[in-house]
Amino acid sequence: MSANLSAILYLISGVLFILALRGLSSPETSRQGNLFGIIGMVIAVTVTFLSVGNFTSGFIYVLIFLAIGGSIGAFIAYKIPMTAMPELVAGFHSLVGLAAVFVAISAFVNPEAFGLGIPGNIKLASLIEMAIGATVGAITFSGSVIAFLKLQGIMSGAPITFKGQHILNALILISIIILTVYLCSTQSSNLFWILIAVSFLIGFLIIIPIGGADMPVVISMLNSYSGWAAAGIGFTLENTALIITGALVGSSGAILSYIMCKGMNRSFFNVILGGFGATEQSAGDKNKEQRPVKSGNADDAAFLMKNASSVIIVPGYGMAVAQAQHALREMVDTLKKNDIKVSYAIHPVAGRMPGHMNVLLAEANVPYDEVFELEEINSDFANADVAFVIGANDVTNPVAKTDPQSPIYGMPVLDVEKCKSVLFVKRSLSPGYAGIDNDLFYKDNTLMLFADAKKMTEEITKNLD
Repeated sequence: MSANLSAILYLISGVLFILALRGLSSPETSRQGNLFGIIGMVIAVTVTFLSVGNFTSGFIYVLIFLAIGGSIGAFIAYKIPMTAMPELVAGFHSLVGLAAVFVAISAFVNPEAFGLGIPGNIKLASLIEMAIGATVGAITFSGSVIAFLKLQGIMSGAPITFKGQHILNALILISIIILTVYLCSTQSSNLFWILIAVSFLIGFLIIIPIGGADMPVVISMLNSYSGWAAAGIGFTLENTALIITGALVGSSGAILSYIMCKGMNRSFFNVILGGFGATEQSAGDKNKEQRPVKSGNADDAAFLMKNASSVIIVPGYGMAVAQAQHALREMVDTLKKNDIKVSYAIHPVAGRMPGHMNVLLAEANVPYDEVFELEEINSDFANADVAFVIGANDVTNPVAKTDPQSPIYGMPVLDVEKCKSVLFVKRSLSPGYAGIDNDLFYKDNTLMLFADAKKMTEEITKNLD
């Protein structure tokens, strides 16, 4: 395939990737955005294969492994439940980072195959590019592994901190810069391997101090890192499509991280450097005596809803675990038949990743014009009759506004407690992912509904008929 034709097709794939991101910015156009992205990737991969020219026996192995990997990916994507989507995203991010590291290693060990020079005399620009790609890729891999372990529950979601942590991180980051400079001047293979090892280490260290409540921001941040790793390797390989794709993923992930940080009142630079959300919980919270709560059943909940003129639904991770979105939609349809106004309130970090709740509601065909973000609906709680909280814990916790020692202090939360009545569906009084007690449970206007979210919602619907 000619260079000009390859450049044109790569440009077309790049435009399709941009359209994909534009489509994914809204639930209404997300399917179309996914389609654009798939077409763009098929074009990019095909052009890359055809541009090489010499189809030797090595390509057979590439195609075999591509088929194996593609089959595994398709199987996982088909079988994975929405509750495990954050872990899946973290896992896939780690593979993108590891792929960038492997490509950088290949280019460093055998630069002649990539047209970058010979061992010990690699082009300076290419050496810088592969060093950056390998570094960011290694950080993405190890950081994503920690994120996966925390999300999966294998590792505690609580922040892991130690004295001098920030100083150590700063020293390691400085050492990475120094190692890169010396690598470019000496082209020593030992320095290259040390650089990769140190990069893996800092990836672990910048994620372990991040608490569970801030994990959605970590997911978007690692998404950005994986993009920049791909872009760095794209420059090394002189592959236009990889540069464009990596830059788009990196920049969009960074923008999303910034938006999420703004929504959570977190410092963007602290997110990049790690260690935010690591404030120790006050002793008062940890040793708090159990306070009395008011509990009810489906009959009580249905009675309150029947006599309401407006209801606000607040979905959370508990809804995702119970797969209660379809049952919730049926309940809302029943409420509408009784001329009750219903809206959905979505916190930016509800669930375990950005947009988690939006996807679940879209899966249940909830109308988009009934779904509102925090800043759009927060003022409506004071005028609503009932707030139906279905598994949303940390994002409804009033302590975020009152306790400076809380790990979620300063994070904007949904003002659920201002409703006339709050129905809170939860299995128990156990704390949320941030590991802290929710003061909303003990409010006078809160009625706890201790049950599986799906079963309770179905029972309420029966009592509404």
